[in-house]
Amino acid sequence: MPTYELALILRQMPRPEMVSVLKRTANAIFDKGGIIRKLDNLGTRPLPFKTSVHGLVHRTGSYFVYKFDTPPSTVEDLEEEYGRDVDIIRKRIYKADATLQEQVSCTLHEEMLPPAYRKEVQKMVATANKNKTKGFQYNTGYDYYPFQK
Repeated sequence: MPTYELALILRQMPRPEMVSVLKRTANAIFDKGGIIRKLDNLGTRPLPFKTSVHGLVHRTGSYFVYKFDTPPSTVEDLEEEYGRDVDIIRKRIYKADATLQEQVSCTLHEEMLPPAYRKEVQKMVATANKNKTKGFQYNTGYDYYPFQK
């Protein structure tokens, strides 16, 4: 099962109601055969612009991010279910980047090396050297450049 991220903005509400909304969203994932890996609370903040959803205008919201594994066929069902929920202002489901999961396997010894000896830095330098160009080529067809190089 691939890993997904669900970014939620909930309307501003008391804490017990917010807990019930979070349980509802988690149970929807469980009902579809998913597994929740992580839940992050990013806090309550003002929205970047006022948003009108379900007939109400919202200016602040509580931000949450779920990391979960689920079959790809259930993602549309989850989006539809969350779209009907009146407590959710915005919802987006993204497929998590697999390369970030591979980068977790680093050690303190590798991090303490000088930058020139780290594998990531050597890879970046090799990519930069591979993409180097010779510079600007004047294609005027004349033997001389009137603007004095």
